[in-house]
Parts: sequence; C-alpha cells; structure tokens
Amino acid sequence: MRTFDLNLARVFVLLYETGSVTVTADTLHVTQPTVSYSLGKLRRHFGDELFRRTGRGLTPTAGARRLYEPLQRALADIDGTLRQADVFDPAAMSGRFTLALSDLGEVTLLPRLLAAARERAPGVSFTVRPLDVDEAEHQLRRGDLDAFVATPVLTSHRTVRIPLFHERYVGMVAADHPRVRGESVTLAELAAESHATVFGPSGHVVPRAALAAHGLLDRVVVDATRFSMLPYLLEQTDLIAIVPEYVGEVFASSHQLRMVRLPFDTEPIEVALYARHESSRSPSQRWLVQFMSEVLGERVSPAQLPPSAAP
Repeated sequence: MRTFDLNLARVFVLLYETGSVTVTADTLHVTQPTVSYSLGKLRRHFGDELFRRTGRGLTPTAGARRLYEPLQRALADIDGTLRQADVFDPAAMSGRFTLALSDLGEVTLLPRLLAAARERAPGVSFTVRPLDVDEAEHQLRRGDLDAFVATPVLTSHRTVRIPLFHERYVGMVAADHPRVRGESVTLAELAAESHATVFGPSGHVVPRAALAAHGLLDRVVVDATRFSMLPYLLEQTDLIAIVPEYVGEVFASSHQLRMVRLPFDTEPIEVALYARHESSRSPSQRWLVQFMSEVLGERVSPAQLPPSAAP
C-alpha cells in the first residue's frame, strides 16, 4: 500500500471547500507554489485531475466529490482529538473578525454580539460589511469574511449552515396610529392602509410576498432598501410595515411604535450562521463560530440587553 501524507489530505479538503489555491495557502500559512505542488502529488496519487479551473475558482471533479466526505470526516476526527488537549483562552485572544450582516442584523444582533465579546474576549474587534446574499458565500470562500448571518437558505458544499433561531412576522405601526388601535389588524384594515416595504440585497422577501399574495402591493407607498429606516418613518407617519417579530421588539423598545398581529400566517423564517467547514477554520474562527452560535442562538428580549448594547 502506498503511504499517504495527511498534510495532503488537509490541502485537498481546503481546496475542495475554498476552491482557491490562494485561500488554501493563506489558511495553511504556506506559499501558493507549495499548494500547487501538493495538488500535483494528489493528482498523481489518485490518478484524477481532482479540480478544474473555472471562472469562480476550482471546481471538483466527480472523483474529488467521492473523496471529500471520507477525507473531511477523518481530518475532523483527528482535529477534534487534538483540540481536546489545546488550551484556548478567549480572554487573552486578540484579533479582528470580518462579518457580513444585513442592516437588521446590525441593529438587532450586533449589539448583543459586541456586548458579549466585551465580556468574554475584550481583545477582539469586528469589521462589519453589508450582507449581499448573492456574494456572501463566495466572499466566505475567498477568505474575505469569517462568517455571515442570513435568512435565505444557501446551499454550498464549501460552507456550513448553522441555524440560530426562528422568526415570525408581525405588523408595526406608530404607537398613536389614528386607525390601527387594537392588538391585531384585519385584512380589510390592511387593505385600507398605506404600506412601507423593504426590498434589498439582504434577502427578506416575505413582507412583499405576503402583500402580493393578498393583492395589496398597490398599497405600497414607500419601497426602501434598508429596514433600519423603518422606525423613523413609521413613528412619524400613518404607514404600516411587516417586520420580523424580534426586530419589531427592538424597534418598539427604542421608538414610539407598537406591534400588531397580522390577519394571515406567514412562513416562519430561520436565521442562520454561515461559516467555512470546521476543518477549514483557524482556531480563532472555531471560537468565533461557537461564540456566535451561543450568543445569537438564544432568544433575548431587548429589555435584557445591557444598556451599553442598546441599539
């Protein structure tokens, strides 16, 4: 039996998950020629081209797809065993993570994340970029992002999706709205009101889809690109908007707004964290994913946030 270097297995898994010689080299702290040389050895060992170069990076062959799962699983088992002996102290860690969040994520999730990080890992800092669901997975694969949070279900063999929590949608109006006064709103009342909606790159399509399903799109008088403008707009007008419930709670805690139940059910959305596969993460990225899962996966009332984290 021919011997096989486990370092080659790590190169293979990273190339499969990132689709990039550059990102693989950066992750392993080696040069790009070293990765290319290792790929050549892998091709000779398995008698397969393994990866073909395309416009969006390296695309695995059928042979590579067959090899990926057993090699990735073996590396994960080895890394898990080795990490049990590691001592990793977040309180002593320093560094900067790059995240992609929607404007809703910046308003509702980022304060929770930062407040917890100040306690657990005060040396950590964050760069937050606008979420573009069409590009986020590619940015993650290239190493431009450490993680991102999104509601659309994105499927890629190069990333993992970690569910955080479920959300339903509610209506939101000014606290002193002249007509919508109860705890719920009827379909006839919705049809009589003017609406504000948001349509942008963050992926929230349910509000407009719900209005379209009930023939109410013609009631939309403001169609903006960011949810974060809604509280300022709603508290000064008689418009109504459909928003995720937790977002409504956060907005109502800091503005003269209130939530109302909708006259129809909407499909609950699942907010999820996206990251590289565990075997492709650095030790600090492994901590980040676990940290974000713990902090953001817990349903927290805005009243429970520390004052320093208030949006």
